[in-house]
Formats: sequence, structure tokens, C-alpha cells
Amino acid sequence: MSDHSPESPSFHSVETLLTHAGRTPDDQFGFVNTPVYRGSTVLFKTLADLEAQAQPYLYGRAGNPTTASVESVVNALEGGFRTKLVPSGLAAITIALMSCLKAGDDVLITDSAYEPGRKFADGFLERMGVSVRYYDPRIGSGLREVMLPNTRAVLAESPGSLTFEIQDIPALAAAAHEGGARLIVDNSWASPLYHKPLALGADLVVHAGTKMFVGHSDAFAGTISATEAAWADVERVRTLLGFFTSGDDAYLVARGLRTLAIRMQEHQHRALEIARWLEQQDEVTAVLHPALPSHPDHELWKRDFTGSGSLFGFVLKPAPRAAVAAFVDHLQLFTMGYSWGGYESLCLPVTISKARTVVPWSETGNLFRLHIGLEGVDDLKSDLQAALDRYARSR
Repeated sequence: MSDHSPESPSFHSVETLLTHAGRTPDDQFGFVNTPVYRGSTVLFKTLADLEAQAQPYLYGRAGNPTTASVESVVNALEGGFRTKLVPSGLAAITIALMSCLKAGDDVLITDSAYEPGRKFADGFLERMGVSVRYYDPRIGSGLREVMLPNTRAVLAESPGSLTFEIQDIPALAAAAHEGGARLIVDNSWASPLYHKPLALGADLVVHAGTKMFVGHSDAFAGTISATEAAWADVERVRTLLGFFTSGDDAYLVARGLRTLAIRMQEHQHRALEIARWLEQQDEVTAVLHPALPSHPDHELWKRDFTGSGSLFGFVLKPAPRAAVAAFVDHLQLFTMGYSWGGYESLCLPVTISKARTVVPWSETGNLFRLHIGLEGVDDLKSDLQAALDRYARSR
């Protein structure tokens, strides 16, 4: 049998790993990709087999070869002990948090966190008797000062998906561990190709696999990668809650992962070119991209990241709602949508004030978030230039 395990020493580059890991053609009659496995019931041949519970798969909800193939690839990328594929990025966040928390515990969440994660914490964890508090994304080692004796989890997101602050993961990890808490990091923006939170001290890493892993805007997925010490609690909570990803969706994640390295390179290149161009435009007062020297966390980004993602923000001069509508309503290539990570470019107007509780948003202009897809850069610039002209006229 061919050895296509993610730990194979033949995988000298991430491109090779993404191309070959998680595939066992000899087990699939020679077919290149692991096919879609659909099924709830897994059969046992004998009573001894049933009692031993030693088969690779016991019941469909626990996984199948299609989901396992994705998990092995992501685990190799993240350097985790184990990885689990779940139905969405929000599911990954909820399982990760609940694996660390019980009634009477306290959780600290970055003020720049993904909004559905905040809603889960405020709307569910608090009802379950967990105290939920938020912290300054740039707090770093100052986290020690806000830890409580019952703080058991810290949720970081670097960069924040709306305001793009970079977090000091090693400092957060040290402070969390000193206080007896686990650090969870949302790594969706950079992907494990450009950022390794577990290597920097995190205990759990979550992804909205819907974004960069899938890459085609046609499936939902989330992943949780954990250290050995944290893994048992993750798998316990996932099993109790019954979270499961279908073979169909797992297949789409596997398809996207094969081209992740190439897509990330192209997304990064295009996004940086657009970000630098926007910095030169008169209507733009700020560009929120951590790979730019103008970003306040640029040095921290250079220390901990090896590349950047497709997503960033920019602020336009103050103007009424009519100007915002003039900007977005007549875009030709950019469209409005809440997700990102696909081949198509997106532009989303953002109202940030209600999503911050610790560090007030100080920019006075209008904030927009861009996902730069795979269109021609000059075409995207032309679309944005026309939008900037409309905005200026409406102002």
C-alpha cells in the first residue's frame, strides 16, 4: 500500500503535502481522490467485533474516510495532536470553548472576535453559568492583569476579522497558562500556511474552513486542531453534541485544500497590491492590512507570520449613508456578502460600534472590508476607482 500519511518524510514542502496527504489511492481502487462516503450504519461481522469496538469506523456520526482525509491534512498543516472536522467555523468555536468551560468558569474573548462567536458567548455561555468578558486585542502580556482565578479559556483571533489587530500569541499563551486557562486561536485569516498558533503556545486552533480551505463559496466547514493535553476534551464535547460533517461537504473541503497554497499566494499578492493602491487614494484615510508598514501591528505581524491573507479593511472620509450606497450599489466586480475566501471579490460596509465593548472604535469615517479574489488586479482597481469617484461626488 502506498504511504500517503501526512507524517510521511517525503513531504518536504507544504505544496507537496497539500497535493498528496490524506489520499490513499490503493485503498480506493486506484482513484486519485478519496470518494464521498455517505452512511449512518457501519456493519460488524461478529459479536466479538461489536464488543471490541476496534474497527476504524463504528458509526457514521463519528466520521468516515472522507472526513478523516481532511482531518489528516489540516492536522499536518497545523502541527496538532489531532484535528476534527465540524459543520462550520462557528461550530468549531463553540466546541473549542465548551471543551474548556463549565458552569462557574470565566472566559476572556478578544474585543475583535468574530461576531457570531461573541453572540454564542453572550447568548449561550452566560445562560449556562459562564461569565463572559472581553479584552483589548493589543493587551499582550497585560492579559495577566485581567485574568481571574476561575478564567479557564481565552479566545484570540489574529488578526480580527473586521478591525485587523494582530495579537501577541506567545504573550497571551504564557499569561493564560500561568492562570490555568487554555488559549484558543482563530487562524482563519492567514491559514496554517502563514501562521502557526500551536507552535507559538496556543492549545487549540479553530478555522472557518468555509473560507480559505473550501475556497469556492459552496460549502460550510470548520476545523479544530488541538494539543494532546486538550484533545480529549474537544472530542468529548463534539461527541456529546453530535456535530458531524457530511461526506459531501468533506469532499468539497478536500478539493479546496489541494489548491490552498497556490490560491493563498495569489490572494496575498492581489490583496497587497490593492491595499497599497488604496493607501494612495485621496478619499482613503486608513488601510487596515497588517502586512503594510503603516499598520500599527506590522512588526508583530512580521515576527509571527510568514504571509498574509485576502481580507483587509479601509476607511473612507466621513460621509452620509447615501455616499456609502453610491460606493457599493454600483460596483461591477465586487459584490456584497458576509463570507469570504472564494475566487470572487467582496466588499462589505461595516458598522463596528456595536461589536466593540472594551476598545471604542475611534475612526470617524466609513469602514469597508474587502476580500480580494482572483480577478485581474487592474480590473479590480478600475471598479474601486469608479466607486471612490461616486463616493467623493456624494460626499
